[in-house]
Amino acid sequence: MTGVDNKSPLRVGIAGLGAVGLEVAKRLIAGVPGLALVAVAVRDVEKARRALPQVGNSIVVRKPTELANDCDIVVECLPPALFREVATSVIDKGRIFMPLSVAQLLENGDLIERAKVKGARILVPTGALIGLDAVRAAAEGTIHSVKMVTRKPPAGLEGAPYLHEHGISVSNLKKALKVFDGSAREGARGFPTNVNVAAALSLAGIGPDRTQLEIWADPTVTRNTHTITVDADTARFTMTIENIPSENPRTGKSVAPSTVAALRALVSELKVGT
Repeated sequence: MTGVDNKSPLRVGIAGLGAVGLEVAKRLIAGVPGLALVAVAVRDVEKARRALPQVGNSIVVRKPTELANDCDIVVECLPPALFREVATSVIDKGRIFMPLSVAQLLENGDLIERAKVKGARILVPTGALIGLDAVRAAAEGTIHSVKMVTRKPPAGLEGAPYLHEHGISVSNLKKALKVFDGSAREGARGFPTNVNVAAALSLAGIGPDRTQLEIWADPTVTRNTHTITVDADTARFTMTIENIPSENPRTGKSVAPSTVAALRALVSELKVGT
């Protein structure tokens, strides 16, 4: 595990302290055996210090591309534009990279081979989804099809590049509007901060070009809802999860605890699930 022995805590760095990164940081500071938050990268140090007094004291502040100097694993919680530079800096040092901007992996697939060459690992947490274990198990055999239908309150889709490019407005909707129907790769490109879940699903299963995605702006829902249907040679299953939005309406509250659970699994004596 990148040179970490069993007696030393895994040194964690967090790039970005938005709604998700801040919650992950608070949970690590509260205490998770075997894990230690040692560094963060933030744009506004004073704002970060108000939220976490430890920032600048026991938790050092680094540039995003310097986190791997201090840390064994870097959790990425940044705007998509910063993804590649940070990912490369972590991978090139042979560290563990945990991206939350999973959609960016589909645009930067060469990083997977780069991680292999550099001896690094890329770990994608389950995030706002359900049943990735089942999808990964099915992928050991033959998966015939995977489809995900996402319904979000319109505010959670505002500002998506796809909507702008196609002149689609989600303001003042009275009923549900399907705003996208295509592959997970196309969806991740058009909604880079909205459907990281679709990217994760595609990577666990049959890939971003065969994974089908529908996105609906639905004024009748208050939660980010994802329904996944999988048809494989070992099983056929349908799963639905309704996530309560975080302070950032594009992201569910389940993302932060899922990230902590993924970190915990790296150091726990018992790991349940694949």
